[in-house]
Amino acid sequence: MRIVLKALVGGEIFDICFEEKMTNIKMINDTSTQFVDTDISPTIILCRPQLGENIGTAARAMLNCRVSDLRIVKPRDGWPNPKALNACSGADEIIANAGVFDSLVDALGDLDLVFATTARTREVMKRVIDPRTAADEVRIATKSGRRIGLLFGPERTGLDNEEIELADSIIAIPLNPNFTSLNLAQAVLILCYEWYTNRSHVALETEGIDSREPIDKRQLASFFDFLETALDERGFYPTPEMKPRMIRNMRAMFLRTGLTRQDVQTLYGMVKKLTRGKC
Repeated sequence: MRIVLKALVGGEIFDICFEEKMTNIKMINDTSTQFVDTDISPTIILCRPQLGENIGTAARAMLNCRVSDLRIVKPRDGWPNPKALNACSGADEIIANAGVFDSLVDALGDLDLVFATTARTREVMKRVIDPRTAADEVRIATKSGRRIGLLFGPERTGLDNEEIELADSIIAIPLNPNFTSLNLAQAVLILCYEWYTNRSHVALETEGIDSREPIDKRQLASFFDFLETALDERGFYPTPEMKPRMIRNMRAMFLRTGLTRQDVQTLYGMVKKLTRGKC
């Protein structure tokens, strides 16, 4: 007697065969049927990565989870990096197509929503979520056509405050509080894995999703520059020493509201009117 069942394992369809009173179990890879993920995958941004090997293993982790868009900001050892290619274990296409940027603002420019990873959650005034919650939100956001970025900092120091400011939310990976050290590729794999497996256990509710046109990070940065210049010219900052912190707090306040393109256009008009067109 032979019974064949279909099973989905790791995104692939397998035949599970039960033979001879179900004492022998054999798994056969059915390459004729593959799971096709129709959602847009998130973009992975590595900011100031130090080692080419870590870039390569991060690309390997991405391909494990069918994430393909890699962006690299100011890699310490330059680019291209043969060590990254050697370490990617077959993820050559991701390395070959990686975008390289001189500034983080440029790397995030066309993205609508950015999640940053950091262990310094107490130092930032942003919403902090875990990887599974982030995966839910990424899936829902892509359903409404938004482009999403997952931002990672350099191996030794992580993201600095100015870089974290550009993100909408913080992802904190829950780990042993006495030992929270993660390799860059490990962190990338955890977030990509949560996104990849999310499709199988989350019923996405598209009703109630904000369908207004989102604003990308380049446009938002331009508005911040405009606003901060106008405030500076009118003596808003009490001292030069207080200015950076006040700017961080102000940006965090706006980012928490989830500004859309229409919101920013309205704010532009308000600031221009208040400054009588002098900016």
